[in-house]
Amino acid sequence: MSSAGPSTATLHDAAIDFDQLELSEVSKYFGRRRALARVTFACRAGEVVALLGPNGAGKSTVLGLAATIIQPSAGEIRYGDHLAAQAGAPLRSQIGMLAHELQLYPELTARENLEFFAALSGLDEARARAAAALDWAGLGDRADDLVGGFSRGMRQRVAMERALLHDPRLLLLDEPFTGLDERSSAALAERLSGLRARDRIILLTTHDFDAAEAIVDRAVLLRGGRIAGMATSGGSLRERYRASLRDEVEGAR
Repeated sequence: MSSAGPSTATLHDAAIDFDQLELSEVSKYFGRRRALARVTFACRAGEVVALLGPNGAGKSTVLGLAATIIQPSAGEIRYGDHLAAQAGAPLRSQIGMLAHELQLYPELTARENLEFFAALSGLDEARARAAAALDWAGLGDRADDLVGGFSRGMRQRVAMERALLHDPRLLLLDEPFTGLDERSSAALAERLSGLRARDRIILLTTHDFDAAEAIVDRAVLLRGGRIAGMATSGGSLRERYRASLRDEVEGAR
């Protein structure tokens, strides 16, 4: 089965193209609370970047900013040559996001959820697209079951397919391996590898280092809303993350 699924012509007729997401000196305040301070990094086409850090470090805020859901208090976010404010809907049509809140309707079936989001996005062949997505998720036999009766892992798989329905250029994933068993985690890693091979830009947060190890090309460490130094060698992703946090603490003494 082709990973592109049914035609995306309806959605992408006016879509813009870009090969990089770049945050430059981005800060974000919520009232008087500073969530991010002068964050700068880039993700390129054909690259999986892991945004790592302790809880409260600002990772979800970065994803929200990159998704254009919230706006930066200072700094710029560029999508290739485009700014979000200038590009508008054509840019948003190229972004897929899996948030911590899965944004599924529990009173609808898995098929109905995906058909609804396909229609909401203006996609053609909504029924065929939903069926193909559920096959990708390994849930074709549960297509007509209510999502409210699904386990967290099953809902996670449906939500992931919702984020991919429109074949986005930029994929933003908040803890995509949450609730997945070993087999489902491996299937997701394989899926993301395929998207990387198709030059998609993938930015994800995760605490599941074992699942992410095989697909992450580069890691960016956030601590206290700021970019911190991340070890690029010296062991597994988990070991480098722990060593980086330890070095940050020791450097602050």
